[in-house]
Amino acid sequence: MKPFEQVLELDKVLAQSAEFASNETTRQMLLHCKPSTDLSEVRQEVQKTDDALQLALQFGTPPFTEFRNICNMVTRASSGARLSLKDLLDVADLLRQAQALYSWYGHCSESATSLDYLFSLIVPNDDLLATLERSIVSEEEIADSASPTLAEIRKKLLRSRSHLRETLDGMIKNKTMQKYLQENTVTLRDGRFVLPVKAEYRSQVSGLIHDTSSSGQTIFIEPMQIVEANNDIRLLESRELEEIDRIMQKLCSAVGADAENLKRLHNTCAELNFYFAKANYGASLKAMKPVISDDGILELKKARHPLLDKNKAVPIDIFLGESHNALIITGANTGGKTVTLKTAGLLTAMTMCGFLIPVTDGSRISIFRHILADIGDSQSIEQNLSTFSSHTLNVVEILQTADDSTLILLDELGSGTDPVEGAALAISVIDYLKQLGAKLMVTTHYQELKLYAADTPDVINASCEFNTDTMKPTYRLILGSPGKSNAFAISGQLGIPEVILKHAESLVSEENKKFEHVIEKFEQARKELEAEREQAEQLRQEAEVLKSEWEQKRNQILEEEKETIERAAAQASRIVESTKAQSNALLDELEQLRKEKERADFASRVSSVKSASSQQLREMYKTANPVIGSIGENGEYVLPRPLKKGDRVLIADLQQEAVISSEVNENSETVFVQMGIMKMKIQVSRLRLLDTSRTNQNQKPQKKKKSHQVSAKVERKGSMELDIRGYSCDEGVYEVEQFISSAMLANIGTVTIIHGKGTGLLRNAVQQKLKSMKCVKEYRNGVYGEGENGVTVVTLK
Repeated sequence: MKPFEQVLELDKVLAQSAEFASNETTRQMLLHCKPSTDLSEVRQEVQKTDDALQLALQFGTPPFTEFRNICNMVTRASSGARLSLKDLLDVADLLRQAQALYSWYGHCSESATSLDYLFSLIVPNDDLLATLERSIVSEEEIADSASPTLAEIRKKLLRSRSHLRETLDGMIKNKTMQKYLQENTVTLRDGRFVLPVKAEYRSQVSGLIHDTSSSGQTIFIEPMQIVEANNDIRLLESRELEEIDRIMQKLCSAVGADAENLKRLHNTCAELNFYFAKANYGASLKAMKPVISDDGILELKKARHPLLDKNKAVPIDIFLGESHNALIITGANTGGKTVTLKTAGLLTAMTMCGFLIPVTDGSRISIFRHILADIGDSQSIEQNLSTFSSHTLNVVEILQTADDSTLILLDELGSGTDPVEGAALAISVIDYLKQLGAKLMVTTHYQELKLYAADTPDVINASCEFNTDTMKPTYRLILGSPGKSNAFAISGQLGIPEVILKHAESLVSEENKKFEHVIEKFEQARKELEAEREQAEQLRQEAEVLKSEWEQKRNQILEEEKETIERAAAQASRIVESTKAQSNALLDELEQLRKEKERADFASRVSSVKSASSQQLREMYKTANPVIGSIGENGEYVLPRPLKKGDRVLIADLQQEAVISSEVNENSETVFVQMGIMKMKIQVSRLRLLDTSRTNQNQKPQKKKKSHQVSAKVERKGSMELDIRGYSCDEGVYEVEQFISSAMLANIGTVTIIHGKGTGLLRNAVQQKLKSMKCVKEYRNGVYGEGENGVTVVTLK
């Protein structure tokens, strides 16, 4: 029997995953990955793959590069062996890979993963990497920067060769010499510069003869004028080789000294690439981590075969091991029965190899001690085995191996022989394997097995759905329902004559016809129930959407209500503080009067204070109820009449009074208002009409001079404080600037700015502005009794 890895095509899955590896070591690790039967190990491996996927999704896949296995070469270097430049470049590639992974992981979040221990093993050797990069240009060349000595030798060589060429060029250009030369060129013989001299003029050119052409017409002579220069060059070249040899020895020693760390880096980088390659392969399959156990239960939801096109494969649901230990799958040929077996077995094997699998949430995989599969036609001419014989031999081996931790997949059990005997044999095999405690999935066309599944408690029928209208399979697996083979319908579609099909139908026993008719009715009822279930699911989803929309609107209303209450509370707080300030001013006046009651003009002062008090109370009433108007049905403010030029209004959100400065169009939504020295355009909805009768009464001039002085004093007291609570930072800073300017004009030395505590943003903005104002001498936070951090006391110059 073939190994289940080949039968289920696990080797093809491993080959696909190996394409995501960046180096040969990781590729071999993936190609030779074996399923584990240890539950703890499988869970750890799957978790590592899933953590790699989550890291890749969040931070991108780490920058893996192609690097060679340097373990053997660094071991040789540690024992004193000489490495080649190519070997040293391979070491540099590995060090760059380690450096890139170390840097990538440093930018990841600090959340713990099962891969942390691998990343902790990466300790880059930046010094060795810098030395190798500085010293080596390519596989054939050492860089000048490898050592100062080498750089100096090469400079001298360059100068000597250049000087020598200049000397030779001068000789070649000499007219006398030119007639002795075969060609006006300089050549090399044995690493020395020579001139090609005609044989008949050999005596005319003094020097050392190094070579003769094959024809004997040319003699290569090293002129005596350059012999010394050539000797110097050869000496420098010798020194260069010695220095290169010393540098190579030094580099090899450095690599050998760090051999253990380099081998650990190689293995760690390869292992990390192993998990990220599996993660990226899982991402390409849209795979996920299932729940993993060893209780023998398979629950695969929306499972797809990983070797099929994920855009075309029909997801199937497979349940085995909880309410039933055997699944009998029936249905038409080419309907997907064999694919169902392979999907269940392959996804189980992939999980045992530590892979993510293409299923949806809630899927479960059990770890089995054995996965045994007899799928496909294994007949052998060489061994004189028929289809039935080969299947029987496989079943014998399965019966010998199976135990209570075995998943068994049998395709067309009992086929290839007499149907009655084959069905009986199949039922007997299933019963025996069930007694062992194994979990089975069996495909068949036998009616006897369908009846057996219907009558046996822990065995269930399943069918691969076939659309009789289109005469094509849908590849859906329907649990609890046996399927029809539809042999006559498919044969007719393929061209079998109608007369043959009718004759064949007449030969089918009446009992089989009744059974097929029952299956047909059962299938029709199932489709109707499924349609009703889909409709109910659609209605449930619509109800969920409506519920979600309702909850969203309710939360929005609650939030708006909360904001309204907060605004009202803030406004009430401002009103209370303003009223408190004005009350304090009145109390100060009364205290002053108490001290002056012995004075002659006491009566007139009392009258003046009464008048001022009445005015202050009216102002307090106006603050507590600043608007005149009505509330509409929707809870919004409604003006008692249209606005007109000259009306005094309150800007509600700024709590500032203003005067309508332009004619108002009845349908206009905006008007121009004058607020102090500032003229602005504002929405009518933000304005509240003030009580003109009270305003006019408040503006009546005082007849008595003494009373006027007291009122001025109260006004002066109020002007020494500015309340900007509830303002934004920009609005508050603007009000402070205007207030300070007015205080300077009134020659006031100290003022108080009330900004409240809150988050401190408004206080910081105000105090930052005070720093830049030249008219401010100093400022401080309030002390106990003044408002503490809720106020800023400013002293003006």
